[in-house]
Amino acid sequence: MENIIYIIIGITAVVSYFSWQREDMFRKLLLSPYAMIRNKEYFRLLTHGFLHAGWTHLIVNMLVFWSFGKVLLFYFVQVWGTKGALLFILLYLSAIIVSSLYSVAKHKDDYSYTAVGASGATSAIVFACLFFDPWNMIYFFGVIPIPGIVFGVIYLIYSYRMAKKASDNIGHDAHFWGAVFGFVFPLLFKPQLIQFFIQRLVNLW
Repeated sequence: MENIIYIIIGITAVVSYFSWQREDMFRKLLLSPYAMIRNKEYFRLLTHGFLHAGWTHLIVNMLVFWSFGKVLLFYFVQVWGTKGALLFILLYLSAIIVSSLYSVAKHKDDYSYTAVGASGATSAIVFACLFFDPWNMIYFFGVIPIPGIVFGVIYLIYSYRMAKKASDNIGHDAHFWGAVFGFVFPLLFKPQLIQFFIQRLVNLW
């Protein structure tokens, strides 16, 4: 079932690469709330998640998706059986859309605002993993071990504050809402999992 992960990575890499070769394609697929609403180009809500600004942006997002995606796919299959793979795909694709809705509402009248990348979706994958194993160590910068639940709280606070400042060119709003969506996603299909989360959280505290 891990082929699902490699297929998503492959599609994202191909779309990103060819969009770098054709500026018209890149501009047609990126998220532009202003153009999307006025031209009813709602496909941008999804297609922008398969575009990236460059190799570093692409590699970082796909590396995070690959490393956490393998773990999350295992959890999904354990809980939902063969349906787990379909729910994994649904989470990834819907997270691209959901994580962008706030930005669309916020920038609907800003013709200069654009966004690309799967950061919202990868945040959702990471936080869905935290739901199933809140105390699993996450290695910050690949070196510093931090309990997942602690990392999650810090990540949300940081993303919220940076989104308020809007002092860089990073989609912190998408990071925040993607993370929130990923955490609650399992509960949408099996609400009783909240008991599982609380048990894991309390037993390891």
